[in-house]
Amino acid sequence: MKTKTPHIKRFWPFVTVVVTLLAVPCLTIALLGTSAPGRLDPVSDPWGEIEGEATEGQSVRRNDPLAIEASFPQESYRPGATAQLHFATTLGAVRLQLFHVGPELVKTVGDMQMRGLPVTAPVLLGRITTGGATRVAIGDWPTGLYFAQLTAPGGRIGYAPFVVPPKHLGQNRVAVVLPTRTWQAYNFRDDDSDGKGDTWYATPGHFTARLHRPFLNRGVPPHFRSYDLYFLHWLSQSGKRVDILSQAEVDAVRDPAVLRRAYDVLIFPGHHEYVTTAEYDAVEGFRDRGGSLVFLSANNFFWRIDLDHGLMTRVSKWRDLGRPEASLLGVQYIANDMGEHRGPWLLRKAPATSWLFSGTGSIAGEAFSDAGI
Repeated sequence: MKTKTPHIKRFWPFVTVVVTLLAVPCLTIALLGTSAPGRLDPVSDPWGEIEGEATEGQSVRRNDPLAIEASFPQESYRPGATAQLHFATTLGAVRLQLFHVGPELVKTVGDMQMRGLPVTAPVLLGRITTGGATRVAIGDWPTGLYFAQLTAPGGRIGYAPFVVPPKHLGQNRVAVVLPTRTWQAYNFRDDDSDGKGDTWYATPGHFTARLHRPFLNRGVPPHFRSYDLYFLHWLSQSGKRVDILSQAEVDAVRDPAVLRRAYDVLIFPGHHEYVTTAEYDAVEGFRDRGGSLVFLSANNFFWRIDLDHGLMTRVSKWRDLGRPEASLLGVQYIANDMGEHRGPWLLRKAPATSWLFSGTGSIAGEAFSDAGI
């Protein structure tokens, strides 16, 4: 693929939450685009809990009865790799097909659907069993978000998303980091069948969530349509060339200088709430070495998590560990009012404004959109 440094412009109509942008020195800007597509219902939004604790009535959520449950044991696979797709459903006459999210021109309807551009033909797997698996060959595809789609007669369907990062970091000078671990924090799936969702959002006193498990909603990551999908569409439709990374890629970078040599800008388009110490160190070190950060959502780098063989444990808020997220983002989450107050977002005058909004016609002091949670 030809390497091309993209210009970040005309993106605000696709953004659905608060945006903060930082370069060195730390700069902050807040904006919000049209919120009508996929706007969250505040009543059902678990993000209203400041402490991230479960409340009565959130203990467990059932999957759709037509769902085919499956998942990959890794967040991402590089081109040429062979992945294992694990099944959590027993069913016959199952077909498998892989898709790339973003280039598709069809509309995604509801929070239990994933749409994409096919990258393989449908393959008949036949009968699948809980605990079984099948091999999936990752082609020489563009970096991006992909998913396996499983279908069977009677309207049965399920999705299993995964990231395809570039063959090597720095294939493009801008990287987009998807919140793959935060998706699992909001996964209310009852993995051990004890009647309680296996995440701290579902069960009081529960501080762990397992990565690499099937998502509810037929396999669609929580809040995906509202907080991630539209930005992926914009990247594709505007011809931007970026590297798409999972949190695992950033976590694996032990020397921030490596990340900085690879990229000029890191973009966090979704709700990037849960990060390990390694990921925090890598992003902070990237920033300190002159890299720019763009946050298109709120409440980022809020909680520290530790990982142990795929088990994610929520440890503490970064602000309580002496590393407040405001020192990285320039802003800090305190609380929300469940959408009661709404108002225009203002484009602040800051050095970063000139490059981020180059070509959009927007100027400092301009008010646009009307939203808020």
